[in-house]
Amino acid sequence: MRLRAITDLFWKWFFWLSGLFILLVLLAIITYLIWRGGPYVNSQFILENPAGTPLGSAGGIFPAIKGTLWLILLALVFSIVPGLLTAIYLSEYGRSGRLAEMINLLVQSMSGVPSIVVGLFVYALGVVTLGWGISLLAGGLALAIMVFPVIVVSSRDALLAVDENYRLVANSLGVAQSYTLRRVILPRAAAGILAGILLALGYAAGATAPIMVTAAAIIADSSGALLEPVMALPYHLYILFNEHISINQAYATALVLVILLLLLNTLALWLHSLQERINNR
Repeated sequence: MRLRAITDLFWKWFFWLSGLFILLVLLAIITYLIWRGGPYVNSQFILENPAGTPLGSAGGIFPAIKGTLWLILLALVFSIVPGLLTAIYLSEYGRSGRLAEMINLLVQSMSGVPSIVVGLFVYALGVVTLGWGISLLAGGLALAIMVFPVIVVSSRDALLAVDENYRLVANSLGVAQSYTLRRVILPRAAAGILAGILLALGYAAGATAPIMVTAAAIIADSSGALLEPVMALPYHLYILFNEHISINQAYATALVLVILLLLLNTLALWLHSLQERINNR
């Protein structure tokens, strides 16, 4: 018994220290970005267009912010309906069927596909074959394919987290499954579904590889036109670093991108905790 207690204590401290280490790494990254990029983040940097010679060495990142928001919005439009419908089928209608097993395998396989492969696929299909060119439409489709499995898995888990007794009682009373889903299951799973969608959007907002070959440009107005290229924060950051344009601008851009991702993830975690409180009532 003493050996078992020592072993349990060891693993408890090991996991606790592992979590603390990850937290310290995150805090170190944020602190470093604030130290290097914080002095350069101001209203002009947020609201102005890139300027200077070479381009981007001065001015701001407003078109990149707009382009990033347009990309994740379009990715959401493309992915949320098929993702949610797939999750509903997997959790409510096809839990043990052969088709559900195949869909689960496909979703898991999609989640392991490198993002650059998704970008190259959309480049071949949309940019070249369909003639969209480097555009917001192609980039939004690439990001939608990339986040689709995230939305499916998170929505499926949120639906499955709803107490099974609701389904059993409704079934015993002869209530239609669609009615139970619409009036009971989905409302109680809504917070968890929204949390998963926000995590997917954060994943899309930080992706560079898919948009490099489908949507991003060094300079663009990012007006929201579907068949025009856009600027995006991760690609703009890549250009600033890779071309050695301005290290200060690069750190400031990285800080803005990290703040955006932290806001999305914090809101997602809050919704996830809300989901747990609802399900525990």
